[in-house]
Amino acid sequence: MKRSILRVLSLLLLLCLLPAAALGERSYLIPDSDTRELTRDELWQWDYESLGYILNELFARHGYNFIPGEKYDYYFRCMPWYTPNANPNNQEACYPQLTSVEWANERLIKDVRAEMRALGTQNSGGLSVWDYFSTGFDTLQGFVYLQLKTGQQLPVYSAPSTGSYRGANGKAAVSTNGNVFAAGWESGWLLVMYETNNGSVRVGYVSSGDIRGSVPLNTLLTFDYLPATTTAACQLTDDPARCYAPIATLPEGTRVTYLTTFFNNYAWDYVEATVQGQTVRGFLRSGSLDIQQNEEK
Repeated sequence: MKRSILRVLSLLLLLCLLPAAALGERSYLIPDSDTRELTRDELWQWDYESLGYILNELFARHGYNFIPGEKYDYYFRCMPWYTPNANPNNQEACYPQLTSVEWANERLIKDVRAEMRALGTQNSGGLSVWDYFSTGFDTLQGFVYLQLKTGQQLPVYSAPSTGSYRGANGKAAVSTNGNVFAAGWESGWLLVMYETNNGSVRVGYVSSGDIRGSVPLNTLLTFDYLPATTTAACQLTDDPARCYAPIATLPEGTRVTYLTTFFNNYAWDYVEATVQGQTVRGFLRSGSLDIQQNEEK
């Protein structure tokens, strides 16, 4: 038993040492458990231990204060969306916030766990909380985790315009059931970073008109908009975090607009270019541009 507890705590400690982006595609075990009544059949797809995390996820959404140093405290403090209430009294600060749907799910999860105990099973063949963490991706500095209303598929464009380049053969979209990171707004468009279904990463813009629900971010993007020229042939990508797949190859001498520089494990110059008559924004490895600086006055 002690070895099992130490194993779990070791995993949680390792998890907390990872950056937020190194969490898997879904930092919520069940993203819509706060808005949809769960079913007995879907809960039986999980193992007994994981149902404990799913149960406590209901309360963690509302800042529940867990026992310091125990496994749920370690786990949820590693989640980018979790903020414990300043008031440690959960009955005052947390419980009143839960909806009738969440309380119904709380009762059902407890019932299923009781059924497993009565049958003497841990349902070890079921889904595990530890299956929901991937190697993640290297989030750009300045992007923060953003909690949006789940159940949305939002169109993504490479620049803040529906006339700009759109990846995935014109079908690029971000699911709000997964991790979404954002840097800020430009003219009613939100610059986001997310993991795609094929395992790559994409940075692009989502129109405010397409987003349902509130967006807890009011940062405005500030760019330099400086004329620049490529000093060698280089690849423009919208994935500066994992696969670096090119949108286009820019020949030496291509004129672009330099916007800013982002950092993760590398330095990336974020630029706007015209490719085959279409506006495209993407990333070039820093060092491949001759940037015309504004003259000081």
